[in-house]
Amino acid sequence: MGVRGLAEILADAAGGLFPPADGSVTVVPQPSPREAGVVSFAAHAVVFTDEDPAWVHETLAAVPGDPLSAPLCPPFLTAFAALTGRTVNNIDLLTVADRLPGEPPLPLAEVRDRSHPRVARALRYREDVRVFTTDGGVLILGRGVAGRWECAVEVDPDARTRGLGRALATAARHLLPEGSAVWAQQAPGNAPSVRAFQAAGYRPVGAEALLVPGQP
Repeated sequence: MGVRGLAEILADAAGGLFPPADGSVTVVPQPSPREAGVVSFAAHAVVFTDEDPAWVHETLAAVPGDPLSAPLCPPFLTAFAALTGRTVNNIDLLTVADRLPGEPPLPLAEVRDRSHPRVARALRYREDVRVFTTDGGVLILGRGVAGRWECAVEVDPDARTRGLGRALATAARHLLPEGSAVWAQQAPGNAPSVRAFQAAGYRPVGAEALLVPGQP
């Protein structure tokens, strides 16, 4: 994989070109001081950290069980967090979708107040953050890991089971710059979220665990 960084690896994956499924682990530098973690594809993991790659490989080799699962297993992630002084966030399903032309499928009002709680929280993890509200839900769009476009949606409890999550996830695809793709993470146990994003055309590409400074 040469000297490619995480941004290039993710761009390839968005286009359907994945690292070789050979059971290996690639270590690349952090895209920014904020971002460290693991992206796991089919039989290939990418660890992005500024720590010594030798430490990564030695620590992974000591993890019991299947070496293919070691990069996302608790023993490695716990050691990784302890070494870096970070907290392991959730292990998420990582999905991606291409831009769609035209207007979003539902009315959206953009939140301009940068002190809004949802905006303030999003700014901990993303840049160029935009937050939109609609009746019963919220859409958050911004540049996250390695500069990729990311979205997240929130649906009010009394607005669920009506397709609003799918509509918000679809709306994010209409708000992208030309030629862009949008990434989204879903907790595997949150089956409604997984179904909503896949119904909105998001393709599963792997799994991801981010290590964040302080508490997530």
